[in-house]
Amino acid sequence: MTHPLPRRPVVAVVADLFERQKHAAHAVLDGYVRALADVAQVLPLIVPAHDEGIDAATLIDTIDGFVLTGSPSNVAAERYGAAPLPASTTVDPARDAVSLRLLPSMVDAGVPFLGICRGFQELNVAFGGSLERAVHDQPGRLDHREGDHDRPLTGWYEDRHAIQIVPGGRLAKLSGETNAMVNSLHHQGIDRLGRGLTVEATAPDGLIEAISVEAAPQFTLGVQWHPEMRVSDSPFARAIFSAFGDACRLRQQQRLQSRHHI
Repeated sequence: MTHPLPRRPVVAVVADLFERQKHAAHAVLDGYVRALADVAQVLPLIVPAHDEGIDAATLIDTIDGFVLTGSPSNVAAERYGAAPLPASTTVDPARDAVSLRLLPSMVDAGVPFLGICRGFQELNVAFGGSLERAVHDQPGRLDHREGDHDRPLTGWYEDRHAIQIVPGGRLAKLSGETNAMVNSLHHQGIDRLGRGLTVEATAPDGLIEAISVEAAPQFTLGVQWHPEMRVSDSPFARAIFSAFGDACRLRQQQRLQSRHHI
């Protein structure tokens, strides 16, 4: 007699909206899908950036985790009360609408959350924070951009600077470390920290590199770097996805038990 394989937790991943062959398309980069499926051991469910068709209540009843990924686009500055970004800046208003509306509801409902790069910045904006649009132009800041785009893609994701992890925080507990090396592929960063958010790590120049939601009992973590591209060779990167997957499995158990008791 064969035993059925355990059900994987379902994790919603909000897509980017972009143009492909003159059509609007919804997509998530493959690195996130692979890290979630192979390391976190969850089932990634891509949620389109179509605000009118996505309601929080249906997702909360269906999913065990929520992910906001990195992206070539930036959060529109109007979302945090600043002047518009330069016209040459890539933005994604459709994703802004979905992610910034859903995120507080997911956190309030106890859904585990992982935000990476843009997702980290969306977490800050969703909780009332603001972003610095050009970190590299600020006195005393490192240049956190990815560098030469003509390099092989793997070169973009090589570790470039250290982070100091806050002792006793959520990131410290899952990593077991107080310092780590991370990659850096962003030109924006946190300016004003959002309400109710806790700093989990900083860069040598003082820039915030990781945050969590202070009052949330479940896993909530936003990181400015890209662990999804280092799960093959970085125990630290794998630990982030493994801890997120464990939190999603706990949520799945609770969700299915409550359904059976109805």
